[in-house]
Amino acid sequence: MSKEYTFDKDDLKKIEEIKSRYPEVTPAVMPVLWLAQDKFGHVEPAVQKLVADTLGLPQAHVQGVASFYTQYYKKEKGKFVLDVCTSFSCQICGGYEILDHLENKLGIKAGETTEDGMFSIQSVECLGACGYAPMLQVTNDKYVNNLTTEKVDSLIENLKQGKMPEFESIPMPQHETES
Repeated sequence: MSKEYTFDKDDLKKIEEIKSRYPEVTPAVMPVLWLAQDKFGHVEPAVQKLVADTLGLPQAHVQGVASFYTQYYKKEKGKFVLDVCTSFSCQICGGYEILDHLENKLGIKAGETTEDGMFSIQSVECLGACGYAPMLQVTNDKYVNNLTTEKVDSLIENLKQGKMPEFESIPMPQHETES
């Protein structure tokens, strides 16, 4: 038996506000999927159907958007989703070593969730912070850059205590000019 998903009155009010920003309903799919993921923790097919029905769009269109972006979780995930970048820049700077360390530390493989529902690990493509590789993202929010195994261990302990990482400002190197 599948779980029943519904939007409440407040959700529907937010959805109407989202729809009002666009000349047609199709572009509202992404922010409404975000709203649904925030409410339900994922956008599995039953949630995608709810979004499609609410917006009056074909379910295939909503499914296409949800499946294209890794930031939409198509199944239930842990409280903290650790997206480890394994694209080329992160890869050559140790991205796979960080992924292996996380898998060993948490006792799960990429694509899995810990038994306590606390952590999920994903290997993802570029998150756009190549200059700070290797890096990961916590639950579509904070980036953690210039990773080391020690930094990962500290991150995990802090997350277990409910402490999200702070925003990490990393200055861009300035171009030097010759005198």
